[in-house]
Amino acid sequence: MACILLVEDNQLITEAVSGYLQVEGYQTVVFNKVAGVLDLVKRGTIDLAVLDIMLPDGNGFVLAKEIRKCSNLPIIFLTAKDSESDRILGFETGADDYVCKPFSTKELVLRVQALLKRTGTIGKTPAGNRQVWMLCKNVLEIDTDRHTLFVDDKEVYLTGAEWKLLLYLTGAPNQVISREKLLTECLNYYFEGSERTIDTHIANLRTKLGSADWIGTVRGFGYRFNGENKL
Repeated sequence: MACILLVEDNQLITEAVSGYLQVEGYQTVVFNKVAGVLDLVKRGTIDLAVLDIMLPDGNGFVLAKEIRKCSNLPIIFLTAKDSESDRILGFETGADDYVCKPFSTKELVLRVQALLKRTGTIGKTPAGNRQVWMLCKNVLEIDTDRHTLFVDDKEVYLTGAEWKLLLYLTGAPNQVISREKLLTECLNYYFEGSERTIDTHIANLRTKLGSADWIGTVRGFGYRFNGENKL
């Protein structure tokens, strides 16, 4: 049974979302402010977080950045901040999904279910166990069973979307994959303006993979993984 963290200061929204999640069989933990959230996340008992952005004692964007320093758990922003710049900032801070208020509680729960499945938090993890990739003297080690990534012997935490992109790209090394295909087949969503979202995810992933050119850009076409499989 997955445990969902809901950080939301609106009591009506909290009761509606938490109640619906519980009906669907999830455990829920509710906070109405930032204080205490990070300590809970560090315990490793949370499977997915739903975060408001405007909170009484802090900001959800800042909270998400802090979470990303210690955990790769899936994050969904649930917020009234609905501008394109806010959505882009949400993904840049490490979110896997972004839902604007007003919203459908049923749709939010379906997004939670889909994200848990996509990120491997529930159900089987992808087959393949361990992969070792090399590029010049740089090494990537991917363990899909343990859901771990090491870049030159240093563990790196990825968001759920970043994991999906990395596994998708390494599944077709040295092949050019279009942005549209990454959006629709890898991340399973597409909406107006979402082309910029894939660029944000790729930029974040590149930063975490270090200075080596693991993911190349083929202008006008898409992206290509440049590593050589050693295992």
